[in-house]
Amino acid sequence: MTGTRTRPRRRPRAMRTRLLLLVGATLVVVCGATALTTALFQRAYFMGEFDGRVVNAAERSLGGAALHPSSSTYLGFLRDDGHPPGMLAARLSGDGKVLSAAVVTQDAPPRDLDAAQQAALTGLRADGSQHTRTLPGLGAYRVTVLRSGGVQVLTGLPTADVENMLRQLVLVEAAVAATGLGVAGCVCAVVVRRQLRPLGRVAATAVEVVRAPLGPGDALTRVPVHEADPDSEAGQVGAALNHLLERVRHSEELVRGGEERMRRFLADASHELRTPLASIAGYAELVNRGTGVVDPALAWRRVSAESARMTALVEDLLLLARLDEGNPLRTVRVDLAALVAEAVWEARSADSGHGWQLELPVEPAALATGDASLLRRAVAVLLSNARAHTPVGTRVVTSVEPSDDHCVISVRDDGPGIPPTLLPTVFERFTRADTSRSRADASAGGSGLGLSLALAITEAHGGHIAVQSAPGRTEFAIRLPRATESGTERGGDADVRAAALPPRLRGQLVK
Repeated sequence: MTGTRTRPRRRPRAMRTRLLLLVGATLVVVCGATALTTALFQRAYFMGEFDGRVVNAAERSLGGAALHPSSSTYLGFLRDDGHPPGMLAARLSGDGKVLSAAVVTQDAPPRDLDAAQQAALTGLRADGSQHTRTLPGLGAYRVTVLRSGGVQVLTGLPTADVENMLRQLVLVEAAVAATGLGVAGCVCAVVVRRQLRPLGRVAATAVEVVRAPLGPGDALTRVPVHEADPDSEAGQVGAALNHLLERVRHSEELVRGGEERMRRFLADASHELRTPLASIAGYAELVNRGTGVVDPALAWRRVSAESARMTALVEDLLLLARLDEGNPLRTVRVDLAALVAEAVWEARSADSGHGWQLELPVEPAALATGDASLLRRAVAVLLSNARAHTPVGTRVVTSVEPSDDHCVISVRDDGPGIPPTLLPTVFERFTRADTSRSRADASAGGSGLGLSLALAITEAHGGHIAVQSAPGRTEFAIRLPRATESGTERGGDADVRAAALPPRLRGQLVK
């Protein structure tokens, strides 16, 4: 069984060639239709004029024949002056049979028609219309038959002159049309080439970009500004190509920045995990030796502490990974006033050296939709950050401000502030403060993931977190979409209202 052979695909023609072919074909069709219409109109016009001459000649012949009604074969009127050479006349019987026929000759008496020529004129009636007959040896004639009483006369004029004139007109028109087509084709070729030249340069730029290497320091070629004018189609293509190249460059920078951040993240994570692992390995080695240099109970406590620190780091990394993946949250209606009050109470219990203040609204309720545990974690991070990076005695004010469509949780302190060099990267992972906001006990420090966790949690809830800092005032603000009191599921923390807070928290409300 022979397989079917596929026809090779033809290589597509260039746009310039296709446009020229299309314009050329359109011009040919238009010129051909114009020439044909003109030729038909001219033929109809000249044949109408010629038929008028035939009728005039027939009326003159009928008048001459009517002078001799008794002779049915009389053609003596053809000898009169004024008849054009080639004119023929014939006497007909009542049934259209030719009785006699003659043709006018140049400088000679009229010549009788032979039998074959007379046969070509047989059968015509006096109906007032004109007919075309071809006579052997004489050519084509335009003839008509007129009747007056019992006299019928057939008169005809040769069409050779009219046909020759029409043929010459057609030739002239064809020559003019061909010349016009040639000139129009050349003009179109020049115009199309000039108009497509910017598009060709854009295509050349695209080819150059494709062939150019994409290295860190390599610059991509751009379409010149004067050829990227959005007012023209080629300029729109050039502007779009420049925009695409700019996006490619930006994407390339983002990829390189992402790779750099990933490398830095892995290095920081490795460093954070290496410290507790080294401590655990050291204490385990000392206990294993049994030299009594270290108390086993103390070693066990240190190992447990380092294990807890490492576990917390790994859990933070897993939480960040889950939030980055965009996994759906367990959403309930959360009363942010109650949530923030609990978080502030826990912060006060952990550190009484700071001045903790709470500003909560009584009405309206500050409701949001989200995961209560994650939102509490975000608020706790901000409070822990203020406690860790400000000296003892610093006043930390936490407030909740509901509006028509948003709720804002802000944590502000009057500490030394965040260094300006650190402020742009404060929410990046493994970012740590310098000595102006660092803790005295570095061993109790965190991993630098707290603020990045707060950012990820806020964005997962469709919110936004921002920071403003200056010496004497630092404020972190979490902005979350506000939920209505009748919306979403109720349960757990969602049913806790600020008005139902325990006495130890109600005393902290500031209207």
